Amino acid sequence: MRKKGLLMVMILLVLGVLATTSFSANVTYDHRALVIDGKRRVLISGSIHYPRSTPEMWPDLIQKSKDGGLDVIETYVFWNIHEPTRGQFDFEGRKDLVRFVKAVAEAGLFVHLRIGPYVCAEWNYGGFPLWLHFIPGIVLRSDNEPFKAEMKRFTAKIVDLMKQEKLYASQGGPIILSQIENEYGNIESGYGAAAKPYIKWSAAMAISLDTGVPWVMCQQANAPDPIINTCNGFYCDQFTPNSNNKPKMWTENWTGWFLSFGGAVPYRPAQDLAFAVARFFQRGGTLQNYYMYHGGTNFGRTTGGPFISTSYDYDAPLDEYGLVNQPKWGHLKDLHKVIKQVEGALVATDPAISSLGSNLEVAVYRTGSECVAFLANVGTNSAATVTFNGNSYNLPAWSVSILPDCKNVVYNTAKINSMAMIPSFTRQSLIADVDESLSLGSAWSWIKEPVGITKDDAFTKPGLLEQINTTADQSDYLWYSLSVDVKGDEPYLDESKTDLHVESLGHALHAFINGKLAGSGKGNSGNSKVSLEIPVTFGSGKNTIDLLSLTVGLQNYGAFFDTRGAGITGPVKLRSAKSGTSVDLSSLQWTYQVGLKGEELNLPSKDSSLWSQSTLPKKQPLTWYKTSFDAPSGSSPVAIDFTGMGKGEAWVNGQSIGRYWPSYFAPNSGCKENCDYRGPYSSSKCYKNCGKPSQQLYHVPRSWLKPSGNILVLFEEIGGDPMQISFATREVESLCSHISESHPPPVDLWNSDSESKSHTRTPVLLLECPSPNQVISSVKFASFGTPHGSCGRFNHGKCSSTKALSIVEKACVGSKSCKIGVSINTFGDPCVGVTKSLAVEASCT
Repeated sequence: MRKKGLLMVMILLVLGVLATTSFSANVTYDHRALVIDGKRRVLISGSIHYPRSTPEMWPDLIQKSKDGGLDVIETYVFWNIHEPTRGQFDFEGRKDLVRFVKAVAEAGLFVHLRIGPYVCAEWNYGGFPLWLHFIPGIVLRSDNEPFKAEMKRFTAKIVDLMKQEKLYASQGGPIILSQIENEYGNIESGYGAAAKPYIKWSAAMAISLDTGVPWVMCQQANAPDPIINTCNGFYCDQFTPNSNNKPKMWTENWTGWFLSFGGAVPYRPAQDLAFAVARFFQRGGTLQNYYMYHGGTNFGRTTGGPFISTSYDYDAPLDEYGLVNQPKWGHLKDLHKVIKQVEGALVATDPAISSLGSNLEVAVYRTGSECVAFLANVGTNSAATVTFNGNSYNLPAWSVSILPDCKNVVYNTAKINSMAMIPSFTRQSLIADVDESLSLGSAWSWIKEPVGITKDDAFTKPGLLEQINTTADQSDYLWYSLSVDVKGDEPYLDESKTDLHVESLGHALHAFINGKLAGSGKGNSGNSKVSLEIPVTFGSGKNTIDLLSLTVGLQNYGAFFDTRGAGITGPVKLRSAKSGTSVDLSSLQWTYQVGLKGEELNLPSKDSSLWSQSTLPKKQPLTWYKTSFDAPSGSSPVAIDFTGMGKGEAWVNGQSIGRYWPSYFAPNSGCKENCDYRGPYSSSKCYKNCGKPSQQLYHVPRSWLKPSGNILVLFEEIGGDPMQISFATREVESLCSHISESHPPPVDLWNSDSESKSHTRTPVLLLECPSPNQVISSVKFASFGTPHGSCGRFNHGKCSSTKALSIVEKACVGSKSCKIGVSINTFGDPCVGVTKSLAVEASCT
């Protein structure tokens, strides 16, 4: 018995070890797909950039990605946050790459690690640390020995870090792919003869690191074997790899577009995004990645561009705050379910593609007893009726229908079954419990940032210096200061009018004459240069010209993007408006100061005796503000509404939430209330928020807040009123859905077995409150018949069932979720012979 007992203990110990040990996976590829442990896979992927959220957000973001049907999380690796100073590495907090990859693994998902190390990503300097720029003889992204040495050193550092933690699939980890370089093919011609040797070297260097998983290069048609070349873009169905031995992969399907300060908010309709994905799988694709699945926030000074906004929402399926963006998230989730149901057929063979007429196409995957069909109408104007396998199908314009059994339409990209949600932001005062009898300014303290030169490390040089080479991007700010001695007989000075003319490479500047703000100028995302001409008045004797030049994120894209400068490069002139006589001040002795005095004092993080609580200055340039506040109640995501402020940067408990610029408005024109999803999408096709601040709300992660005693610090450049600032919590105002009798039933009701095929084909309208503790409290609108309009703006049509509202209320009110069959069996027939639909808007509490 003792021997048997000992044997049992040993068996249990072995089983325990096996249960907690990861087994390595063999990841290869063939012409159809990635092959994981001998099995071809269809993979749905989504980009989440770890530093654009917080470690506390990561598990929820990853779980929502998994719930949405993703298999893989894709992320860049951001060199400049990990090695801000050469040889000094930082993997703490939001930069904890290992923790992020392990969080993905814990959710049971794979990882695509895009090391680059150039990343673009609308990220400052394309992800490169600026110290690279100062290495003698270096030419970035070229067949250049100093650059290649640094690129190899960092790439090997990341690979070794992943290996040490056993995170590659070959070691039992989640990483199944890695990327070297990034979209180099788009700008390769700019580098001339040095480009091709660089790409060959990059590929060989990556392979030599022996990760045990395949490497990819995106937008690189000449990627050397065995590197897989992949596609980036709004559509990649027509893409073909450079070898018949490589699978068709899409590393960036742009779910929307980035926002720039001064621009309207771009968005991409869910129907078009789903159309692009379905077309890709229709035509032989097997790995598709959403860029972005969660965009997040550009905290601190991480934005690129220049002029990229602090929000990086990207109209992604998960919004900036980590909440599902409906109906996009749900519509794609349904598509993923269908694709995964037919995965075996998709990877078993190549599609047989044929025409069904003008702009009409069918692709059939047939293997053994399985048959899967994709019917596409790529026309942009009208629906079409097609015949396939003896059956008739109606295809809306710019849509794909998927038939998992080559008979029944289970999904159409133009017909959304998922509900929509109208987000809202509930405002509350930033300062609570302030005695109204006291000055409202008593809750704030302030410090004036001095104009001009005040720091000990200031220096004097003849001529005008380019800004980035001078600041090394240690600050957004560079002072250019000059003293002018006026005798009174200068021909370029005019008692009636003298103009100061300043030419700058950008990105913005403020001109001070004798300590007073005289004028400001700014560039934009299309042209960062600034040309400023302002009237000035000088007194006799000594006068000062102080020019504050500032950057708004460094260039991140284009051939030799790293050489594009900023700052005041001249000329700087004084000119008499009366006589036309001018003097060029550009070559005089200018005094320079990198950064602000408040930055040197570390006002965002450290206390100082300089803070004043006297009368609060408002609408004054160069002012630091500080206040304390309690966190908003509840668990909803938090933003700060910077209405009333101009431009600057904000810190909460010492952490920068990014640059704010609510005074930079989007153009008044160019937006559409309803952007037609039909036809090719471009980044300028669909805009909203015209005539309003490009960004008014700025995300503050909940994990950065304490219940009370939080500290908010602002640096305001051009003048504002901090008393107008408020909190806003992200809520859901309404749930909406609009389902017609011609919609397919919910994807969940489909299964390939014969019993499921006989189920009723009735479409279903589904509503569900987003929070676990909520129930549907009211029905704002319900109409069965011919309702029209969009979520929040539904209207009854000519035909409407009188019973619709009461039926919907009975089914939904008081429940967390409800399902209603869209059928005359439910509502009666208010208009015989007409295709009817059900539109509903409801609220949750």
